[in-house]
Amino acid sequence: MRQQRNELQNRYLPVGYGFDFNSFQATLNENTVIIEWYILNDKILAFIVTKTGEVKVWQSQAEDREALRNWVNQYLQNYYEQKNEWRKSLESELKQLAAILHIDEIIAIINQLSQHCNQLILIPHRFLHLLPLHALPVNPNAASYSSLLDLFPHGVSYAPSCQLLQQVQQRKRPDFQSLFAVQNPTGDLNYTDLEVQVIQSYFNTTNVLKKTDATLTAINQSDLNTYHCAHFSCHGYFNWTNASQSGLILANAPVVDTATKSNSERYLNVRAEETHDLEKCLTLDKIFALQLEKCRLVTLSACETGLIDFENTSDEYIGLPSGFLLAGSKAVVSSLWTVSDLSTAFLMMKFYENLQTINNVSLALNQAQHWLKNLTTEEFAALLVKYDSQIAEIFAQLEEDEQIFAEEYLLQAKNRKPYPFKNPFYWAAFTATGV
Repeated sequence: MRQQRNELQNRYLPVGYGFDFNSFQATLNENTVIIEWYILNDKILAFIVTKTGEVKVWQSQAEDREALRNWVNQYLQNYYEQKNEWRKSLESELKQLAAILHIDEIIAIINQLSQHCNQLILIPHRFLHLLPLHALPVNPNAASYSSLLDLFPHGVSYAPSCQLLQQVQQRKRPDFQSLFAVQNPTGDLNYTDLEVQVIQSYFNTTNVLKKTDATLTAINQSDLNTYHCAHFSCHGYFNWTNASQSGLILANAPVVDTATKSNSERYLNVRAEETHDLEKCLTLDKIFALQLEKCRLVTLSACETGLIDFENTSDEYIGLPSGFLLAGSKAVVSSLWTVSDLSTAFLMMKFYENLQTINNVSLALNQAQHWLKNLTTEEFAALLVKYDSQIAEIFAQLEEDEQIFAEEYLLQAKNRKPYPFKNPFYWAAFTATGV
C-alpha cells in the first residue's frame, strides 16, 4: 500500500524542476492541511498534506469519476443556459458534489492525521478550479448547512500548485496603506460606486480611476508597482478560445459596430450583443507584464474572474488569478460566476473592514462570507438606512427604466427572509488564491 501511494504521489503530484517538496512541507503551519486533487480518466485522486508525516492519498472508484464528469457537464449547461434554475439549485448541487468527491472520507483522513488542523489550502485540478470547493457541505445529513468554511475557522484558501504557493509565501508584503482602484468603467454596476467609496476610506493613499477615466492608458500610467492593494470593480470575462485574451473590461472597450468587428482577432463577443475591443481591455497577456513588487492583494470584484482553462489537460494553470500572482501579488481574490453587484458590494465592504484587524486575506474573506450568509433581513435593512444617501445618489444617476429595475431588485432582496443572502450564489463565488 505504501509503495502504491508513493508511486501515485511521484506520478501525479506535480512538482517542477528544482522544487523540494519535503522542504516545502516543512514550511507549513502545523495547523494547516493541503488537499490537492488530480483527475485521471478513470479515477479521482486527493493528496492530503500536513507539516509532518507521510502524504496520504485518497482515490475514488471509476463510477465516481464518471459521476463527476456528468455532474460538471450538467452544472455548466445549467449555468450557461438556465441561470435562474442553476442559482436556485446551487445548494443542493453542492451536496451532490460533496458526495461524489467523498469529502467526508477525506475529512476523516485529515482527522486521523491531526485533530488540530484549522486552516485548509485547496489545490484543484482541471474543472474543479471552476467550483466553490470551500462551500462544499460537510455532514450533509445535519439539520443546518455546514461547509468547509465552518470546519476550518482559520481560513480556506486556494493555490494553483505547491510550487507557486511556495513562491508567494516567500513574498514579504507587510504594508497595506495604499490603494489603486478601478471603479465601474462601463457604468452599469450600480453598487460598485458605494463599494469603492467605502473601501478607499480604509487606506491612507488612494488612486481611484472612476467610470470613463478607467482606461487601459490610465492604468498603464498609474505605476501599479507602488501600491499595496489593487481593487478592480468592473466586468471580467474568460476567453475559452484563447485564455491569454481573458481579461477585465475597461472604459472605451465596448464597441457598437458588432457586425463588422465581431470576427476580428482584436474584437471579442463576450456575451450576446456585447463586443469588446481587446486592445482596450486589461487582458491576461498584459497582466503578466505588470510589476506588482509591493502588492499584497489584488481583488477582482468582477464576474467570472476566477475561471481557468480547465480543458487544458496539462498541469498548467491559466487564468486571471495566476496572472496577478505571477506579476508579483501575494494574494488574489476573484469570482467563479456572474455575481450580484448588490451582495458583492456589501461582501467587499465587510472584507476590507475585516482586513483592518485580520492579517490574513483568506480568513478576512471567509469571515465576510460568513457574515453575508448569516445577515438577517433586519440587519440588511439597517445597512440600507446607513447608506441611504449614497444609494439614492446612485439611483438618481440612472435612466428611468434602469432606476425602476434597480429599485425592484433591491426590494426583492429586502423581502427575502430571514436571510436575504443565504443562497451560496451570493456568498460563495469569491475565492482567495495565494496567501
